[in-house]
Amino acid sequence: MADARRQLRSGTVVLGGMGLLAAALTACSSDPDKRCVDRDSYTAAKGYQVVSDKNCTSAKSAVDAGYYYGGKKKSGWVSGGSFTKPRSGSGGSSSGGGHSVKRGGFGGGHDSSGG
Repeated sequence: MADARRQLRSGTVVLGGMGLLAAALTACSSDPDKRCVDRDSYTAAKGYQVVSDKNCTSAKSAVDAGYYYGGKKKSGWVSGGSFTKPRSGSGGSSSGGGHSVKRGGFGGGHDSSGG
């Protein structure tokens, strides 16, 4: 019986730890991934060149800099993102085309964009 109680406690600790980890990751993911880039440096093969954040915060920057959200960074370059800041709480990609998913029973509602 003591072994079963010990196993139950260790399982509770593991599950509690997983909950804390999930909460921490969720809190961190709410901040958009942004990088300061040179807007004039775009190439189709590499994307935009990442520059110092000072270029995005200073009015006297030597380059035409702006924040680039999302994308993948590789060797000082970033591509696959956008200059548009994602809305907070959007929870992911904004490439849905403005359509919402409707869930429910049979028949019923009509979509306002067609019919």
